[in-house]
Amino acid sequence: MDKRTAVVTGGIGGLGTAICIALARAGRRVVAADLGGRQERIDAFLGEVDGLDVRFQALDVTDFDACGAFVQALEAAGEGPDILVNAAGITRDTTLRKMERAQWDAVLSVNLDSVFNLCRHVVDGMCARGFGRIVNISSVNGQTGQFGQTNYSAAKAGMHGFTMALAREVARKGVTANSVSPGYCETAMVMAIPDDIRQGIVDRVPVGRLGRPEEIARTVVFLSDDDAGYITGANIPVNGGLYMGF
Repeated sequence: MDKRTAVVTGGIGGLGTAICIALARAGRRVVAADLGGRQERIDAFLGEVDGLDVRFQALDVTDFDACGAFVQALEAAGEGPDILVNAAGITRDTTLRKMERAQWDAVLSVNLDSVFNLCRHVVDGMCARGFGRIVNISSVNGQTGQFGQTNYSAAKAGMHGFTMALAREVARKGVTANSVSPGYCETAMVMAIPDDIRQGIVDRVPVGRLGRPEEIARTVVFLSDDDAGYITGANIPVNGGLYMGF
């Protein structure tokens, strides 16, 4: 069987890099799709994945037409995509009473519209080939809400609603759609939180520490495996017990 191609949006970010590495080590051909123009970060990413079947592709995930052209190019090259991991995300935190429309629009565009933009273009090919794995990276804050994150929490909750609906539409075509909801992990975004606030977060986590990006990545590898075809429409929390439900 030909090597399956996995696309990871936000692929050069903290979680994205770990996911790219884990998928490549699991035998996937990986395309990290992220904004260009940050050459220092891109070079660092390429150094981290050196020796693995991972390449970088500049892409604005908020641009519907650009996402379409990106997918078409992969299909023309015989590279699926077979696996799509929507990990692109930003924050623009502030209370709703102070939130500007631009802060709302930016977060919804990157975190939620991008899921539509990529899924809309990959799903036909996946259904036609009879195989597809879509994994959307949501957040514990989409489940619990978070002070100062009405935009982010709405986008992440909406991501899982989208996932469940899509899962129903494509379940008989060999395509699964699932979400992963990380808790607070050792990424640049979390480590930028002031020390006292970050420690307060850790104190509320039952396992007593932040998550590691590799722990999220292992869950993505599991859900995207060829043998994971009976799991769809699920949300897998990886949060150290910060939020528990069933």
